[in-house]
Amino acid sequence: MKRLMVSSTLWVCFVLLFALGQSAHARDLPDFTGLVEDAAPGVVNISTSRTVQRGGPSFDNFGGQEIPEIFRHFFGDNFGDRFPSPPGSGRGRTEERQSLGSGFIISEDGYVMTNAHVVQDADEILVRLNDRRELTAELIGSDPQTDVALLKVEASGLPTLQLGDSDALRVGEWVAAIGSPFGFDHSVTAGIISAINRTLPRDAYVPFIQTDVAINPGNSGGPLFNLDGEVIGINSQIFTRSGGFMGVSFAIPINVAMDVADQLREDGYVNRGWLGVMIQPVSRDLAESFGMEEAEGALIADLDPEGPAAKGGLQAGDVILEVNGETVDRSSSLPRLIGRVAPGNEVDLLLMRDGEERSESVELGSWPNAEQAAVPSSSNDSQVRLGVSVAEIDQETREQLNLQGGVIVREVAPGSVAARAGLRVGDVLVSLDHRSLTSPEELRRIVEELPTDRAIPLRLYRDGRSLFVALRFE
Repeated sequence: MKRLMVSSTLWVCFVLLFALGQSAHARDLPDFTGLVEDAAPGVVNISTSRTVQRGGPSFDNFGGQEIPEIFRHFFGDNFGDRFPSPPGSGRGRTEERQSLGSGFIISEDGYVMTNAHVVQDADEILVRLNDRRELTAELIGSDPQTDVALLKVEASGLPTLQLGDSDALRVGEWVAAIGSPFGFDHSVTAGIISAINRTLPRDAYVPFIQTDVAINPGNSGGPLFNLDGEVIGINSQIFTRSGGFMGVSFAIPINVAMDVADQLREDGYVNRGWLGVMIQPVSRDLAESFGMEEAEGALIADLDPEGPAAKGGLQAGDVILEVNGETVDRSSSLPRLIGRVAPGNEVDLLLMRDGEERSESVELGSWPNAEQAAVPSSSNDSQVRLGVSVAEIDQETREQLNLQGGVIVREVAPGSVAARAGLRVGDVLVSLDHRSLTSPEELRRIVEELPTDRAIPLRLYRDGRSLFVALRFE
């Protein structure tokens, strides 16, 4: 009997200790209830309507909305055209489409922030407040490069959200999102910051906040909060292979978004700095060929001859290492560092040129709309040891690409040095080992003099764009 009592006592102690441990563990987890109660009135639902040509099949099973912004954002506006329409589906007729998104109020007099892709091409925008009022919104402006849009509703005394400092974020801290996934208003999801300063292929101007917060169609444009209830980002997009949330979502830092919003409110558009260069990443081989110890920075593959960089003395082959003292750790960092500087201001650049660091100051211009040059054609083959058959290019092509010389690739020998470097038929070779190419004979002469103990930089034009590749002779 005594043994039974001891055993029972030990069991009760174990249960109590376990419960206390669980309670302590629960106390360590964040409580979002106060945050949600305070912030919910400032979060809005955004619905849009637009008239479109009827295309692919309908996606009416997604909460009554068009398969919305996220699919269009990842797959383009012709997403539905990838699927065949059934007979009699009415392709070619017009129809009214609705889509849903989220947003949040930033001023008592009715300014609302959301994503540009949420309101893209909308004929009508409705903002539904937490108190169920529906107000027609005016689009003040949108910036597709950062995916930020600013709306205005006619109202006063509206509840606003407190804005935080996205530059102070740390990986691993808790965050929460409020939005309208699939039309379910004011849904709350939470997670942690997975990474900061993420650059996505289509969004060079945004250092995204990556989180594991569940984001789905309808969440786009809604706020991302820190534990203090401050907005530190705008939920923008997800990475998905299924169309739904897969644990990786991205938000626009609020500091970036507010800079855009201020310009939209003042001018209706965003005017960002332009350097006038075409850049590419620095591979290990290219770093070696330029005399660099680390593969870092942004390599200038080409310059607009009338652009700020060319006028400021920059050259193709320069590697930009710093902008105003900030490190360019990879080429994708350069557009946002330049883009956040207003046109007319000077930027101080740290460059690597001919194996030596140097400083240059360049006054930025405004971003123009430039058309790309076409791929040239040519004749008169001439064989070289590089493993390619090349020909001279005509004067018209030289003028089109603003070149003094250059040769075009007609054939690439399988397994050759050129093939291993990725050269293609139609490439225009401009310089080799920092020496200009004026003819096939010049190329042959330079190749014969090249060493075999290091990577050699080759500059070329492809599809109207300039880039560098590294050659390595055995």
